[in-house]
Amino acid sequence: QVQVVETGGGSVQAGGSLRLSCAASGLTFTSIAMGWFRQAPGKEREFVAAIRTTSGNTYYGDPVKGRFTISRDNAGNTVYLQMNDLKPEDTAVYYCNADVVRYLANGDSPGQAYWGKGTLVTVSS
Repeated sequence: QVQVVETGGGSVQAGGSLRLSCAASGLTFTSIAMGWFRQAPGKEREFVAAIRTTSGNTYYGDPVKGRFTISRDNAGNTVYLQMNDLKPEDTAVYYCNADVVRYLANGDSPGQAYWGKGTLVTVSS
């Protein structure tokens, strides 16, 4: 059974930092690319960052470039999101997906079976 678990959310003041973790287990394949998305109240889910687990190539959404850094552990099924210089507009539920290959290739929605339940990040001004 696939499990994707996000941890590390919380509340922080603007300008602060948080580090999110995402651990995937039960995969029947070695994940090629994992990623983070977020959804703020009343808004659609948006892409935050992704990483190819073998090459280490990274991708970022425009709102977070230069502030967020995605990384992975050596085994490849755990990814991290270091968030610096947080802004109130970063407030959202952050979701991890363990299979974003098709999303990176052509924008297709990531596999439904590979979403975590999300972790809330709240940034106050």
